[in-house]
Amino acid sequence: MAAKADLQEWVLEALRDSGGEAHLTTIAKHIWEKHEAELRASGDLFYTWQYDMRWQAQHLKKAGKLEKLSRSWRLA
Repeated sequence: MAAKADLQEWVLEALRDSGGEAHLTTIAKHIWEKHEAELRASGDLFYTWQYDMRWQAQHLKKAGKLEKLSRSWRLA
């Protein structure tokens, strides 16, 4: 079962697989394609994961691991 904290690693994974920078939609698609089963089994997180993904990205930004651009995110 997935937890909110897993979303941080999944965002980083999506960015690495996308060459280090990607639009939010691309990141969400990547997470869904790779982790759909885990998300479906995660209870309430299944309904909030895209919102929670954004909050986890904010934590990554504060930790210096992610840069938010106007329409995309980039590995720092």
